[in-house]
Amino acid sequence: MEITSVASFIDYYEKIRARTNKIIEIVPPEHIDFSYKPGKFTIGDQIRHIAAIERYMYGETISGRESAYPGCGRELADGYENIVVFFNEKHHQTLEIIQGLSDQDLNRKCLTPGNNPISIWKWLRAMVEHEIHHRAELYIYLNLLDIKTPQIFGFSAEEVQDLSVKL
Repeated sequence: MEITSVASFIDYYEKIRARTNKIIEIVPPEHIDFSYKPGKFTIGDQIRHIAAIERYMYGETISGRESAYPGCGRELADGYENIVVFFNEKHHQTLEIIQGLSDQDLNRKCLTPGNNPISIWKWLRAMVEHEIHHRAELYIYLNLLDIKTPQIFGFSAEEVQDLSVKL
């Protein structure tokens, strides 16, 4: 997928974010510090990570600055409500940066944290893929806790199978 329009990208990205918000909304606050294994990201870490990477790595680099990713620890936001506020604030800040781009800017190069040049449109695509990756991890975490998760497109795999023609 090639991104050629800032406006159409923002529309698409907001739909991705809406699906991520759906999963975050069902996280029980008492499980925000759950991790499947000691030393691995907690649910709160996952949410802070999506927000901090979006704003401080992607937002900074598409602005022509170096990545300033601070990690995803509790010092950024602690407790369910504060994490959600942090998540939304960083997203709005990143959207402001993206809205400041022209369609022509999408072809301009920026530097990744590894100092590799990449077209901004490709870097934005990577940002979306990154969010989807961590959203999938949130689904797994919640499934481990036996918390019913929303279907992304309305049907479970079993329901799609039932609705499909039999070959």
